[in-house]
Amino acid sequence: MSCIKNRSNAGSASPSIIDDLKGDQSWRIFRIISEFTEGFDELSGLCDAISIFGSARLPEEHFYYQKTVELAELLSKEGFAIISGGGPGVMEAANRGAHLQNQPSIGLNIELPMEQKANPYQSLSLNFRYFFVRKVMFVRYSMGYVCMPGGFGTLDEFFEALTLMQTHKAYPLPLVLFGSDFWGGLMDWLKHKMLEYGTISPEDMDLITVTDDPQEVVNIMAAHREWKNRQRHHHPTP
Repeated sequence: MSCIKNRSNAGSASPSIIDDLKGDQSWRIFRIISEFTEGFDELSGLCDAISIFGSARLPEEHFYYQKTVELAELLSKEGFAIISGGGPGVMEAANRGAHLQNQPSIGLNIELPMEQKANPYQSLSLNFRYFFVRKVMFVRYSMGYVCMPGGFGTLDEFFEALTLMQTHKAYPLPLVLFGSDFWGGLMDWLKHKMLEYGTISPEDMDLITVTDDPQEVVNIMAAHREWKNRQRHHHPTP
């Protein structure tokens, strides 16, 4: 029995569930290339940017929404651009803080069947269909990551960056978890289960900082920028 089906005979899939089940594979490759090209072109002049991740579901009156605005403003005052996922909730708060300080406020939006709606505080808004292209943009153009309380998407970005640094596939960058009440349980599990089973090394935990202090985040990012500038001076790009 053949495992190859002609597209004309294949059953239809709901576009709101899995768009990649339909369409021509060759054209999909061109679409992916175009997303990479647009991202690289639009972001190539960006430097010293901090990515802030977090839940799309936290409303404006939520404590962590307000803390995100405060943090983004403090980072912006120090000359950092802010990158978010471009949607509502914490992402909106991040872009809002940068907007209030007239700093570059970048949104890397993703097409989703729910939750994702572009917030109005973006000075540069890019739209992506593919998560993996969007992830490359976050890693390529961020000097540091801040993860506010969030859901699976925030965890995905956190562990993606953590894995890339652990395996030396990305240059070191500060990875900050903001909100000890929210992240404390995860950190305890990493320390008491993963270390106990030997699936990670003790030094891997040094890649993560947990804090409740916005100014500490700013100090961490500023120190990393100084380190990175020294690297640029000693190893200039050809």
